[in-house]
Amino acid sequence: MTRQATNKILEMVEEGILDRDTVIMSCLKYMSEDDVADMAHSNEFFINEEEYDEDDWDGSNYPKDNPLGESV
Repeated sequence: MTRQATNKILEMVEEGILDRDTVIMSCLKYMSEDDVADMAHSNEFFINEEEYDEDDWDGSNYPKDNPLGESV
């Protein structure tokens, strides 16, 4: 499966058509808190943050038939 929309948005950011910060804010506002937490965890964004407790995130928001939490 190609990521046509993803690739188009990235291309538009690279070309200066879309503002990078606007795209970031749009994504974060669109995603659920569980999606944002999962993305942050997967990318180790909070690795050095004292207020982030890895025990608070256990992956339980993933449905069994969709282990990566991908949109279908």
